[in-house]
Amino acid sequence: MSTSSTTAQTVIVESPLRDLYADWSNIMVTSELTMRLFRSIFDEWHQPTVEPEDVTYKQETVGGVPGIWAFPAGADRSKVLLFTHGGGFAVGSASSHRKLAAHVAKAAGMTTFVLDYRLAPEHPHPAQVEDGVASFMALVERGIRPEDITTIGDSAGGNLAVAIPLALKARGKPLPGHVVAFSPWLDMENKGETLVTNDATDMLITVPLLEGMIAGRLGGATEPNDPIANPLYADFTGYPPLYINAGGVESLVDNATRLHERASAAGVDVTLHIAEGQQHVYPFLAGRDAAVDAELKSIGAWLRS
Repeated sequence: MSTSSTTAQTVIVESPLRDLYADWSNIMVTSELTMRLFRSIFDEWHQPTVEPEDVTYKQETVGGVPGIWAFPAGADRSKVLLFTHGGGFAVGSASSHRKLAAHVAKAAGMTTFVLDYRLAPEHPHPAQVEDGVASFMALVERGIRPEDITTIGDSAGGNLAVAIPLALKARGKPLPGHVVAFSPWLDMENKGETLVTNDATDMLITVPLLEGMIAGRLGGATEPNDPIANPLYADFTGYPPLYINAGGVESLVDNATRLHERASAAGVDVTLHIAEGQQHVYPFLAGRDAAVDAELKSIGAWLRS
């Protein structure tokens, strides 16, 4: 169970996730990192997450994209969470996110496939979206009904979870039944107010960090207001039910609130949960924080309904 402290009337949850982010931030400021070391550091992202019980894992390639399956005991294998990991489109992996994805799958009674999609800057946009679309269509070809697939992801992966259905819709393809976005990073223009107001309380996100990742992701070839790269500009007409959450003290919280506003205006069934005092992608505390476990239980019930 995490504890909380109050600073300048802002509740901040102390947790292993916050400590990990503070450590990463110190390393990034004080060290010269190669891309290999940068990626190695972010593969520690799983550390705050308790290993879920009664889950088996399998590596496989789906639609030409490698990844890791998580199969909770007794899960309905006809229902799949297609999980796109966070990491600014440049870091993170199926390995760093398999435990988090498995906790969500276990709460929902479903299976999950965590994609190791191609990373920027070696593979700029739209490579990551294309990988998600390819895996989605491969699952459909295997006999999984589109409505029984959920696109889900965190941070940059939350962007992809939202963008994959938009790309499918643009091609006239069937859409997933649900979409879940944890702390989605959508704004490729860095216009969010909470980048300023929550700068002191977010232990990970900084504008310079985002600027570097935007440059690598867009590669100078995609406009930052492209609706597939930046879904805050997208048309959400006919979009599936959407669940969004974010931490109350993170710098990207207004990406979540702006997404909620835009999707709601298009008539989408949207649920938004902002967790007081929590950091970026706070569901990484699964198995360690009772409030997080309750949130994942609620998401599982939402997916089943």
